[in-house]
Amino acid sequence: MLNKTLIFGHRGYPHKFPENSLAGFKYAIEHGIDGLEFDVHLTKDDVPVIMHDERIDRTTNGTGTIRSYTFKELRQFHLKDGQKVPTLKELMALANKQPVHLNLEFKTNEIHYDNIEQIVLDMMKNYDLVYPVIYSSFNLDSLKIAYKIDPTQQYCFLSEHDIKNPRELMTREHLVGLHLSHYVPMRNIKERIWTVDDPKVQKHLFAQNVAGIFTNDFEAAEKVQAGSIA
Repeated sequence: MLNKTLIFGHRGYPHKFPENSLAGFKYAIEHGIDGLEFDVHLTKDDVPVIMHDERIDRTTNGTGTIRSYTFKELRQFHLKDGQKVPTLKELMALANKQPVHLNLEFKTNEIHYDNIEQIVLDMMKNYDLVYPVIYSSFNLDSLKIAYKIDPTQQYCFLSEHDIKNPRELMTREHLVGLHLSHYVPMRNIKERIWTVDDPKVQKHLFAQNVAGIFTNDFEAAEKVQAGSIA
């Protein structure tokens, strides 16, 4: 099927593993997931790590902001199943040469980490990836900075609001797609929709041929998609 909607694991595979965990990413890659979505922050000593929140309180046994800890200090804490907070480098070692689409979100809408775009883009050059990385952010400034550093990459804007004049925005800001919280019929615009766990909604989006969906249970979504195609 041409232009099959890609299924992205939202923060890995949180239906079975702690969100944004190395075990979740590893399982998903080994079981042929289309793509992975994950969030990147910087530690106090500028190590890119993967976690959704700016604070570690919700997902680890520690408290405080990621930015207040050095990487070594952050590794003292663990996720609910005992895993450590993963680094971007650790995930990239898993994804290297694997047929998986990566959606890296610059988590800069609350804290805009100095130089995060340069640090991340430089790091990604070290890997042999099958597909170009999709860089996304709710913070348009991050995408602008990244585009200035490397205009050859794919940048997508995240939004939970309706976007007026989406084509103008995409042209002006050099975007290749929009990542939205709900589907908006737009011709010839790459839309990836988050976070879709309802099978009926998934089926509808597959029928609309959207570019991608983000889901917490990629294996269930794959079954829905297989039924939709059959």
